[in-house]
Amino acid sequence: MSSLLRYAVGAASVVALLPAGAEAQTSPAPKETRQSPTPATPVADSYPSAATGEGATSEGYNLSRWAENWRSLCDPAKRDDPLDRLKCLPIDSNGDVYLTLSGELRLRVNETTNPGLREASAQRQDINRIVAGADLHVGPHFRAYGEIAHGGLDGRNLGTVAANLRNDLVVQQAFVEGNARVGGAAVGVRYGRQEFTDGPNLLTSQRDNNTIRFVLNGARAWVRGRRVRADVFDFKFTSLGTEGTADDRVDDGQRFSGITLGIVLPPVAEGAKLYLDPFIWRLRDDNASWGGVTAREERHYQGAHLWGEAGPLTLDWTVNHQGGSFGNRNIDAWQLLLAQTYRIGSGSSAPRVGFHIDYATGGGAYGEGTLRNALAPFGNNVYYSYQLALTPTNLVALAPNVTFTPLKKLRVTAEYQLSWRDSAADAVYRANGTAFAGTELVGGHKVGNVARLQAIYSLSPRVSLTGRYEHLAAGSVLTRAGYTDSDFLGGWISFRF
Repeated sequence: MSSLLRYAVGAASVVALLPAGAEAQTSPAPKETRQSPTPATPVADSYPSAATGEGATSEGYNLSRWAENWRSLCDPAKRDDPLDRLKCLPIDSNGDVYLTLSGELRLRVNETTNPGLREASAQRQDINRIVAGADLHVGPHFRAYGEIAHGGLDGRNLGTVAANLRNDLVVQQAFVEGNARVGGAAVGVRYGRQEFTDGPNLLTSQRDNNTIRFVLNGARAWVRGRRVRADVFDFKFTSLGTEGTADDRVDDGQRFSGITLGIVLPPVAEGAKLYLDPFIWRLRDDNASWGGVTAREERHYQGAHLWGEAGPLTLDWTVNHQGGSFGNRNIDAWQLLLAQTYRIGSGSSAPRVGFHIDYATGGGAYGEGTLRNALAPFGNNVYYSYQLALTPTNLVALAPNVTFTPLKKLRVTAEYQLSWRDSAADAVYRANGTAFAGTELVGGHKVGNVARLQAIYSLSPRVSLTGRYEHLAAGSVLTRAGYTDSDFLGGWISFRF
């Protein structure tokens, strides 16, 4: 951690010399999409809080609960109900030390026909998530955050149950954070178990679709001026048990580190807010597996993320090259991920039409020589399939979509995705990175078509209802390998405070 802190402090004087940037973005928060995130906790007179890589906030709530700012509720006159009182529990007489409590209850049901895309009886998952968090603020420059979670699972035809779906109790997050102003810039460091989402959503995500979220262990430090920022990090993965807090451990065999920069771009039109985030990352896995071979993999990412809004147009573009080694073999892979929508009309509820086109190289897993399979470190695992059937490895996808608001609090998104594989000599890969067995042995490129529908009804900022449907029509590659069509239907209610 000390080296990260020295970097942040040393860079502060450089960042502080740059001119003022744009104001914070205020568009609605996305729901497991790749739309631009809205602000987390603001940093006064510093880099726009919409672009600091700390999560998406809507009506005060954030997926990463530590990124919420409830300081205003320390004033009793601004509280609406007894739960607001839990957002500011003073510990000292002048209110500089206070505690913020948070919680979530999510009840969910999933029904999947032909699970795993094999002819079989339907699977039903009855899932519950219970989360409790506490955020201790000690003055303006120090905080400590802790969060525990429980995941319950029942149903039928469950198969092998992963620890991120059924888990008696897990310390989901636990960290300390210090921050300050140095040379006119905001600097800080956070150390411990934490969510990390500073990057394109398809590459880094807390994976809210899971019952237990994806978290890492280590340090993140930052320096933020008015027009540029730099975040440097060094993390190890978390290996979850299934029973209690004693069986969760830091996985020394998987390490993710690097630096992400941010630049506020000059506005191309009135009100435009565009950001460019170059990144250089390193992902190490001592037990990576490709084509049935397990070896140490060290993967290097060099890329950039261009995103934001320019009038009615929303962009989310990422390109990255991946080098490094898998065992004694070289890695040479690319990802090109392009999403865009266009707002028809004015106002946040106006319908949007758009499409995404994605290209992730493949090849080499079932042979020798250069490995060309691209890999996302831990991205949004439901983006290509609610059934977790596809991932940006050996994949070409094109998906037109439309989002509209038929009722004031109801948002509906429909999408039709056509999917192919890049290399016919390599497999089709699921969201967890494993191959559909036998797909590497059949010819052709067509993976399948996916029709998807999602509806979110926000009863209040605290309560929401979500429904999802997906039909995956298997293409020639999957059917020749013995796989078939599948339908997914899911729904849940979420309460948070």
